[in-house]
Amino acid sequence: MHMKRFIYVWMSVILIGLCTSSIAQTAKPDSIGYLVRIGQIAPDFMMTLVNGNKVKLSDLRGKVVMLQFTASWCGVCRKEMPYIEKDIWLKHRVNPDFALFGIDRDEPLDVVEKFAKQTGITYPLTLDPNADIFALYADRKAGITRNVLIDREGKIVMLTRLYNEEEFSSLVKKIDELLKD
Repeated sequence: MHMKRFIYVWMSVILIGLCTSSIAQTAKPDSIGYLVRIGQIAPDFMMTLVNGNKVKLSDLRGKVVMLQFTASWCGVCRKEMPYIEKDIWLKHRVNPDFALFGIDRDEPLDVVEKFAKQTGITYPLTLDPNADIFALYADRKAGITRNVLIDREGKIVMLTRLYNEEEFSSLVKKIDELLKD
């Protein structure tokens, strides 16, 4: 009887160890700093838009959602944002099955509002004090710009880093495909 209990306890310890080991592995950043992976459910969070409205990511299930991590001090972000505006936002903004949010990393409201005016973007910007939302998706020390594309079921389907014309074109195409379904 003691032997069965010993084996049961030992097997439980091994299983717990394997589970925590695999969890720890997924928490390590990949080569470009992402903590999340394609195919996983996007980590949930509450965001505050510059107009004060709050939106919870999980409340957007059923929609294709694009998250753009940005900041006013990011030159690459400034380069990419007009393309996001023209090729994604203006094309899909009236589609009730699409949502796009620029998540501004660790800047106050007045800076974010000025940033939106300077770049000429009209898509919604949200505040990310202390980069806490960013830290759910990438290593807190990792750079931006980053785009996370999430399907209607809440799964991550594409991750981008920096601005690359070919990759951006693939992002635009993937959004179009997901909205056709």
